[in-house]
Amino acid sequence: MILERNWRCAEGEIDLIAREADALVICEVKTRRAIPFQHPMDALPASKTARLRRLAARWLTERWIPRYGYPPVGGVRIDLVGVVLPGRGAPVLQHVRGVG
Repeated sequence: MILERNWRCAEGEIDLIAREADALVICEVKTRRAIPFQHPMDALPASKTARLRRLAARWLTERWIPRYGYPPVGGVRIDLVGVVLPGRGAPVLQHVRGVG
């Protein structure tokens, strides 16, 4: 279930915040055109993952904890969704769970 889209604060933005069973899922969405650009699945360096973890902690403090009073039982997971837009045809999606 998607909880928020494009959540922003002074430190940055989280594309999607979702809940899957007891876990909170922070989802980064990367879209690229097909060749010659970098594949979207290669566009999540460790520094970006660390920033997403900091943003997730802030979101938990501001949105989750006031509502539920405790962190998500299933923890926090960071996922990456890559979207490649080919020259012709439908976009190609790839979803990788637990990238960081």
